[in-house]
Amino acid sequence: MKEYQERIAAFYGKRKRMPSFGELMRLWGYKTKSAVHYRVRKLIEAGVIQKDGTGRLVPRALQGGTKLLGLVEAGFPSPAEEELLDVISFDEYLTPNKESSYILKVKGDSMIDAGIHPGDMVVVERRASYKPGQIVVASIDNEYTMKYLRKKNGAYYLEPANAKYKPIYPGESFRVEAVVIAVVRKY
Repeated sequence: MKEYQERIAAFYGKRKRMPSFGELMRLWGYKTKSAVHYRVRKLIEAGVIQKDGTGRLVPRALQGGTKLLGLVEAGFPSPAEEELLDVISFDEYLTPNKESSYILKVKGDSMIDAGIHPGDMVVVERRASYKPGQIVVASIDNEYTMKYLRKKNGAYYLEPANAKYKPIYPGESFRVEAVVIAVVRKY
């Protein structure tokens, strides 16, 4: 199974797309597409790949993952113990719903008190519904912004996480596009 996964991962890494069934046939040295369908089904069952809403193959855990070795104390120091707890893939951890998720780079400081800084990346997910209190990406009067979604007297508005900025109340149009599910910062 690992050999098949590695060949797909190499193809994906080089071309930035998943191979077609015909390409998988050549990649794996199979003579029939039915053999490819069988192997694809096994890789889906193993959680390595999945099919999106249109039936196309998408990566799920192709690249393996990074070792989760334990916990680190952020309060008082404690004895260090290294213990392999799991192997996780950041891609799978940050975007469990790949078809409805995307990444945006943060510009501006209006969400700094929520721990979201200029230059950070936010992982956002489109959903059918949104709740007040969530950090959302919204279109308000035909401009996009990221703020806390709030509701007062039955009307939605957006609230920044920086005292320098005022809440934003919709004038003509308002639509929540996605909810922020993760923040990524590289030092």
